[in-house]
Amino acid sequence: MYAFLTSTGVVAVSEIGDKTQLLALVLACRFRQPVPIILGIFVATLANHALAALAGEWIGTALDPTTLRWALGALFLAIAVWALIPDKLDDAGSNSAYAGSAFIATTIAFFLAEIGDKTQIATAALAAQFSALLPVVIGTTLGMMLANVPAVLIADRFAHRINLKYVRWAAAAIFATLGVLSLSGVSIM
Repeated sequence: MYAFLTSTGVVAVSEIGDKTQLLALVLACRFRQPVPIILGIFVATLANHALAALAGEWIGTALDPTTLRWALGALFLAIAVWALIPDKLDDAGSNSAYAGSAFIATTIAFFLAEIGDKTQIATAALAAQFSALLPVVIGTTLGMMLANVPAVLIADRFAHRINLKYVRWAAAAIFATLGVLSLSGVSIM
């Protein structure tokens, strides 16, 4: 129980203000489909944190810091470019296709954004510390949901009042800054 509660608390607190919380806000504003976005966050987090708990220590030793830094920098810059692209979904399209697109986009974006993130690293460290894979994975996933579900619901509720152009530019600026900082060797985790 201690491993579960510690894992939940550590990730919930560390996720506040994190880049994936910003990603949750952006996705909620773009798609305006909270349920598929929340499910996408859950699936991506569960998969990512399970892999982190199984192989987190190996990742840290298998990649040299320079390669990891460049990969993270490129990822953040790619997300910055993606954030600038306006959504071109047809409003007349079916809701199930729209919801499916939101789920797929969220799952992929969250899984990739969590690679090398502080919550992924925390998951690996907690699994190593407690030797309790299942409680750690469930706890870290719950912590991620506790931090991101409110962000999705708030953004969905106020999305009609939010100018997506400004959201895209703000997200792009933040992700570009993270990319530049990562490429320059400044720790962002």
